[in-house]
Amino acid sequence: MTLRSFLLKRLAYTAVLIGFVIIFNFIIFEAMPGQVGALYACLGQPRVPPTICQKLMDQFGYNQTVWVRFYDYVKAVLTFNFGVSFANGQDVAYQVVSSGRLVNTLLLLGTATIMAIIIGTVAGILVSRRRGSILDNFSVTSSLTTFSLPTFFTGILLIFIFAVSLNWFPAGGTYPSSWDSQGFPPLGQQILVRLQYLFLPALTLTLFSYGGFLLLTRATMMEALSEDYVLTARAKGLGERAVLFKHAFKNASLPLITNVALSFGFILSGAIITETIFNWNGLGKWLFDSIGYKDFPVMQAMFFMIALSVIAANFISDIVYGVVDPRIKYE
Repeated sequence: MTLRSFLLKRLAYTAVLIGFVIIFNFIIFEAMPGQVGALYACLGQPRVPPTICQKLMDQFGYNQTVWVRFYDYVKAVLTFNFGVSFANGQDVAYQVVSSGRLVNTLLLLGTATIMAIIIGTVAGILVSRRRGSILDNFSVTSSLTTFSLPTFFTGILLIFIFAVSLNWFPAGGTYPSSWDSQGFPPLGQQILVRLQYLFLPALTLTLFSYGGFLLLTRATMMEALSEDYVLTARAKGLGERAVLFKHAFKNASLPLITNVALSFGFILSGAIITETIFNWNGLGKWLFDSIGYKDFPVMQAMFFMIALSVIAANFISDIVYGVVDPRIKYE
């Protein structure tokens, strides 16, 4: 099978998978208790006229049959029109883009994910050739420790050390609250200040994530280093760096590609706990707030976008497999 045929086949599978995601995303929220979220505006408010409640029911489509709602939902979701929020009546897609939540989440999760991949992969390669050494034992123990600690504990600990005790970094937020009233400073000054607010939440997520990449890289590298082609490369007089990075790591990177792809695929899900602890205005905190308010349009939109990201990440990883390892055939 040629690469073109493989891509067409994978695209067809991806389209079918997206169709199932759309159907299940609709069914889950239809079956969820308290789905008639528009009525929450009227509950406990005896002074609210019935006409307003009726208007809300019409606005959110709850007076239609389930099949009409499903048809409107499919038509809307395919154009990324997720409706309006129960919380403020604003368009959900508009809130994702214009509020800065998407940029903040991409900045936080992107930075933490990239740093975790680099640190974990490089450290895993280096310790794989020194199995059983002090460096190896320390790296494995420290990575397991940081990976096992809940992010809320790590975040609170970092806040206590660096924000409360040392006063080096702000304890939370994405930028100083005074900017909302006094205006934003020049871009150069904004970057420096925003980096200070980014440091602690990004460090929390990096400490939590890098251990998985380190352990996976270490395991695959130790298996690759035991192969005959590595012994042949060393017998030819190649340097240890070339043996590790050019020969062993290239063949040991396939499981790592899947892990990296899934890590980027879940970026849009945000980091609910970390963003909440640091009051980071991102998609994760927004999803947490929408769950508390039972804001179903926001939750439905977020789950759909997360599913699309994961599907796209898996599709890209399948393509990268063939580029990295030519032994893989598109069958």
